[in-house]
Amino acid sequence: MSQHPAHKHPEPDFPDQDQQHPGWTGPMDPPPDHGEDTYEGSGQLENRATVVTGGDSGIGRAVCLAFAREGADVLFSHLPEEEEDAHETARLIEEAGRKAVAVPCDIRDEEQCDRLIERAVGEFGRIDVLVNNAAYQMSQPDGIQAITTDQFDRVLRTNLYGMFWLCKKALPHIPEGGAIINTTSVQAYKPSPHLLDYATTKGRSSHSPRGWRRWSRPTAFGSTPWHLDPCGRH
Repeated sequence: MSQHPAHKHPEPDFPDQDQQHPGWTGPMDPPPDHGEDTYEGSGQLENRATVVTGGDSGIGRAVCLAFAREGADVLFSHLPEEEEDAHETARLIEEAGRKAVAVPCDIRDEEQCDRLIERAVGEFGRIDVLVNNAAYQMSQPDGIQAITTDQFDRVLRTNLYGMFWLCKKALPHIPEGGAIINTTSVQAYKPSPHLLDYATTKGRSSHSPRGWRRWSRPTAFGSTPWHLDPCGRH
C-alpha cells in the first residue's frame, strides 16, 4: 500500500507551547524560518513600493523579507504590542538595502486603515503591491456553540472589513500593472469545525477578487497560496 503523502516526510517532535494573543516570535521553539538564511532575490521587484499588513512575524515577515531582497521598499503594519517583532522585520528589510516603514495599525478600524494607505502614499508616492495578510484566528474545539458574538465580530472585522477598506483606499494609488494579494487558507476550501468563523472569512477573501477585478483598472487581484487571478481590461 502506498504511503499517504502527508506522512512521507519527517515530523519533528516540537515541544508544546502556548502564548497569549497576539503571540511573539522570540519565545517560539524552534525559531520560525522566514527565509533569513535561504531566500535569494533576483531583482523581480526592483524599486517597487509595497505594503504588507501583519508584517511583523510569520507569513508577513517572510513576505517583507522576500520583497526587500527582490528590490522593493516595504511599509508594513503591526499591532502596537508587536513592536519588538516589528523592529526585527524592519532590520531585515534594511539589511537588504531597502527602505522599511513600520506602522502600528489595528485594521479593524477604518480610520486606521485610511491612515495606513495615506502613510504609504506619503512615503512612496504610489503603491505597486498591497498584501492583505493580517488576520485573526481563535480555535474553538467545541465548535459554533463556543464562538461568541464578540469573537465572530473581531474575526470578520479583521479579516474582511480591514481587507475591504485597504483595497478601497489603495486602488486609486495603484498604477497599471500593480497587484493586490490576499493571504488565504486551506480553510477556504476545507473548513474545520473549530475554525468556522475564520473559514468563513478565508472563503470570502479567496473569491472576492474575482468580482473586484471586473471594475478595477488593469490591476492583478488574487489570493495566495492558492491562486492569483489577473485583472483583464474591460
